[in-house]
Amino acid sequence: MYQNRVFLDTNIIIDILDTKRPFNPKAKRLIKILTLKKFEIAISEDMLSTIFYIVKDKKAVLKFLRSILDKWLIFSYGENVIKESIELAYEKELDLEDVFQCICAKQNSCSYFITSDKKFFTCGIDIVTYDEFFSKTSL
Repeated sequence: MYQNRVFLDTNIIIDILDTKRPFNPKAKRLIKILTLKKFEIAISEDMLSTIFYIVKDKKAVLKFLRSILDKWLIFSYGENVIKESIELAYEKELDLEDVFQCICAKQNSCSYFITSDKKFFTCGIDIVTYDEFFSKTSL
């Protein structure tokens, strides 16, 4: 596990891009801290189209995605993550998107999964909100 590798949930990215969302200031603070502290920032490739679909300002999304391509890690799920996630979601009646992302983060040795969700599937890595991450990392 990489101590300085974090995986960002889709909602974090949407918080960054949509200035009207209540967590936008925390999202911007998070990215600033992660960048200054030289964390490796990771997302999954499926998030790219999801974010594009959800956020209204398509040009801003594309500009953002261009800006992170060479700086962030963008992971693919692959067959093992997909199979494991589908089985877990089926057996435990979980949100498939959450399971995909968490298993992907775990498989790629992320130390934190940062989300603004109050309740999130736990897959064996540290699932934290903005404030929990800030306090755990003394920031």
